[in-house]
Amino acid sequence: MQAIDPDAVGDVHAVWADAVAAPDWAGPPVWVHGDLHPANVAVSDGTLLGVIDCGALFAGDPAWDLAAAWVLLPAGATARFFDAYAHADEAAIRRARGLAAMKSLLLMLMGQNGDRSRPRGKPNWGPAGRAALDRVLKGV
Repeated sequence: MQAIDPDAVGDVHAVWADAVAAPDWAGPPVWVHGDLHPANVAVSDGTLLGVIDCGALFAGDPAWDLAAAWVLLPAGATARFFDAYAHADEAAIRRARGLAAMKSLLLMLMGQNGDRSRPRGKPNWGPAGRAALDRVLKGV
């Protein structure tokens, strides 16, 4: 698994800086899964069947789960997803995009650890993380 392209590091930093600069969630805390990624959802023929591993469940900012738009959905689906989601204002989307960048990098790291036969490494997570990071950086 190839590490992040050195030319993209500045882009990742810009996404993260924008997320940090976005206004905080001002609404009441909502229940969020907190760890939505390809290994924690069950899908069949493109239809979500269920969500598993609720060990990170908490009440807080919905941006944590909205980050799944980049991590789980195919390129081009994020705009439609956010248009349909009633609570996805610009600030939530900015925070979610930053969290999606972080989650993508973690998936890539887990994949790299798997490629190197390190404990708890998951070699098949690297490509999913790379694809998600590409979507995050392209904003699609």
